[in-house]
Amino acid sequence: MNNDNEDDFVDEEDEEQHLQELFEHFAIIVDKGQELLRIDKYLLNRFSKISRNKIQNSIDAGFIKVNGRETKANYKVKPFDDIRISFPKPPRNGDIIPENIPLDIVYEDNDMLIINKKPGMVVHPAFNNWNGTLLNALAYRFDNLPKNADERLGLVHRIDKDTSGLLVIAKTDESLTYLCKQFFDHTIERTYYALVWGVPKEKKGTINVHIGRSAKDRRVMTAYPTGEYGKHAITHYEVLETFGDYVSLVKCNLETGRTHQIRAHFKYIGHPLFGDMTYGGDAILRGQQTAKYVQFVQNCFEILPRQALHAKSLGVIHPTTKEFAQFNSEIPEDLKEVIEKWRKYTN
Repeated sequence: MNNDNEDDFVDEEDEEQHLQELFEHFAIIVDKGQELLRIDKYLLNRFSKISRNKIQNSIDAGFIKVNGRETKANYKVKPFDDIRISFPKPPRNGDIIPENIPLDIVYEDNDMLIINKKPGMVVHPAFNNWNGTLLNALAYRFDNLPKNADERLGLVHRIDKDTSGLLVIAKTDESLTYLCKQFFDHTIERTYYALVWGVPKEKKGTINVHIGRSAKDRRVMTAYPTGEYGKHAITHYEVLETFGDYVSLVKCNLETGRTHQIRAHFKYIGHPLFGDMTYGGDAILRGQQTAKYVQFVQNCFEILPRQALHAKSLGVIHPTTKEFAQFNSEIPEDLKEVIEKWRKYTN
C-alpha cells in the first residue's frame, strides 16, 4: 500500500487549532478617560482597515466579548472595559496557484459551497503538496470573485488527504464567521462511515479519551485515557453491519474535531480502520491466515489503498436563512466495492 504519512499528516483535521489560525486575536483595555461610545464605533476608530460590517458581523457571531461576555453593537464602551476580539483573517488566495481540477459540488449558493472531496486530494497547499489541492481548484473556479478580504473563499475545516467526503466552504466573510462559530460551539453535525477491523463489543457507544501527538512519532496521534495529556476528544459510534467477526461498518458522529480523531480512537479500542497504514489497519488483524483469506484481504487493500473512512453527511445552520440544512453523499466506489466484497465473502 502507498501512503505518504508526512503529507497525510500535514493537512489533517484539528479544527480548533485550525480555527485559531483563521483568526486574528486582540485584547484591549479601555482607557480611563474614554467617553461612553457604541462599541462598533469605538472599534471602527481603533481598526481603521476593518469595515464596520465586519465588526458588526463579529459581534453578532459572538467573537467580540466585553469583560468575558458576548456583547451587542449598541453596547457603550466605558473606562477599563476588557475587550477581547477575534477577527477572521482573509484567506490567502494570492499564495495559491489556480488549477483546473474537477470538483464534485453537492450544493452552492452565494454564501457557501458543499464539496464532496475525493480520496487522495490534499485540502490546502503545504509542504510537498503545493499543487493539486482543493484550494488550488477553488482558486481556479472562483477567480472572478472580488479580491477584497470580505468576499474570498474561506476554508472552514479540513479532512484527511485519504479520507473522502463532505466539506463546507465559506464564500463570504459573513458566512466564514458564522460557520466558524458553529464549529467553535460544536453544533455542526458530522457523520462518518468507517470500516474497522473486528466487531466492537458494544453496538452503540461513546469513546471519550484525550488525543495527543505520540512522543515517539509526531505524525501519529495517541489516545491518553488518563486525560493528563492531549486534547479532549469525543466520538459517538454505532455498528451498522458486521461481516462475520472480521470487519464492521460503523457510523461515527464527531463531537470534537481532533487530528486523526476517529482513526486514533478506534485504534485505542482495538479496532483500527481497515487499510489504515498509520494506525496498523493495513495488516490482517482478524481471521485465520489461510492462503485464500490472505489473498482476499490483499485484494481488498489493492482496491482501497487508504483508510476506510468517508465523511458521509454534514449538517449546518445556513448563514443567511438561519435554517438547518443537511447534506449527504454517496459512499465512494472504492469503499463501496470493498464492503460488497466482504458481504459476499461472509455470506
